[in-house]
Amino acid sequence: MWSIALKTLIADRGKLLTALVGVVFSIVLVNVQGGFFLGLIRKASLLVEHGQADIWVGHRKMHNVDFPRDIPQRWVNRIRAVPGVKRAEPYLIGFADMSLPSGGFEQVAVVGADQASLLGSAWNVTQGNPLALARQNAVIMDECEVQKLEFPKVGTTREIGGRRAKIVAMSHGIMGFLVTPYIFTTYDRAASYLNKSPDVCSYFLVQLEPNANVNRVCEAIQRRVPELDVFPREEYGWISINYWMTRTGLGISFGAATLLGLLVGMVIVAQTLYAMVLDRLAEFGTLKAIGATERQVCSILLIQALAMALVGSILGLLAVWGIVYFYSTPRAPIVVPVWLSLGSCLLVLVICLVASLLPYLRIRNVDPLMVLES
Repeated sequence: MWSIALKTLIADRGKLLTALVGVVFSIVLVNVQGGFFLGLIRKASLLVEHGQADIWVGHRKMHNVDFPRDIPQRWVNRIRAVPGVKRAEPYLIGFADMSLPSGGFEQVAVVGADQASLLGSAWNVTQGNPLALARQNAVIMDECEVQKLEFPKVGTTREIGGRRAKIVAMSHGIMGFLVTPYIFTTYDRAASYLNKSPDVCSYFLVQLEPNANVNRVCEAIQRRVPELDVFPREEYGWISINYWMTRTGLGISFGAATLLGLLVGMVIVAQTLYAMVLDRLAEFGTLKAIGATERQVCSILLIQALAMALVGSILGLLAVWGIVYFYSTPRAPIVVPVWLSLGSCLLVLVICLVASLLPYLRIRNVDPLMVLES
């Protein structure tokens, strides 16, 4: 049956190509749409994922890393006294205006980290030295945001919040969910840029001892500072992502577009299989006339659907790899994990097999006598 199914499938190259286009279209759309969604939504927790902190401590009901509220900086001493805590440092996030050479202004997100540990500071620094933040007025920005800030370079001096800021290094790919560029500096300097008292901060970033249990330490910190909320890094990252998922239509819009792509692709596959059966009703009748069982006839259609799904999936994944390689950028990242690729292929395979049932219902009504009569 394998030989008959494949030969029959290859014999009509036009219809085969049409079906493959449908499968490839579905695979590409599911992976690229899903990859865009994952890449975009992960930017919402960028600071949390790369902040090097095991636990984030902040104000009550904190729901998004970019929108904190001030808490007393002196409470950090309570956290440092908790068993299992290796380091706890204040962390400051806020928004200020950066002056531009043209006379305009651009709002930036100022991130202030402890000067000694630089816990939560910039990563993936490609130009300059991140340790240069110890210098006077030093800041780090991302090279992907230079167009918004009118193309500054390392050594360029600007003003943030009316105070001098000198770019001493540049990172690559630190672009958050908001359109506001991140500017990294020290905690005290960030407080001056944001016109805040150095006695307040946005979060406490906590690193644990090697053998400490993160959940137990969270509970201990919560008891020590009941005025605050305490979350492990992974949980707070998800909270920040969920904030944008629930308050925007991202999930619905991307999901609807992906579902539409699947439906279009699978309609093409089902229509192609049905057309191929209609063109060969006499041949299927001949098979039944010479003794082929319903199971054998059904297996032919299933094999054809399986072959189209496998070949189309391989071609589709190759196309996805090319799109990711050439078009994924820090501004619009396309993140395609293995589970998404395998899941899309499995989904397409199941839908192709289900689509093969439509032409089978037509074949079941074929009377073998029509072959003998003709």
